[in-house]
Amino acid sequence: METLRQKQSRFVTMVVKLLDHGHSLGYSFSFGETYRSPEEAARRAKQGKGIANSLHTQRLAIDLNLFVDGKYMSSTDAHKVLGEYWESIGGTWGGRFKDGNHYSLEHKGIK
Repeated sequence: METLRQKQSRFVTMVVKLLDHGHSLGYSFSFGETYRSPEEAARRAKQGKGIANSLHTQRLAIDLNLFVDGKYMSSTDAHKVLGEYWESIGGTWGGRFKDGNHYSLEHKGIK
């Protein structure tokens, strides 16, 4: 069975693949949120902006800022091609639940 640490390493490798794929399509990126403390996750959950057991707290989720021709693309639709690629390599894409820039790796039933 894969440990959390092993899964975190696999997640990083998957993110590199996602970024490489995006670059091949002419996209550029900056990192949004990667790590979120458990306290911050709980605070955001109370505000209705996420879940208390967010995969960000396990270092298994990342929010990516997407740029096309230098223009910031914030819509879920703009991330669709990347999200589908992410799913094809084993990840969970937040666009399936209205969070298009969120890319995660399932852990203990949390996506």
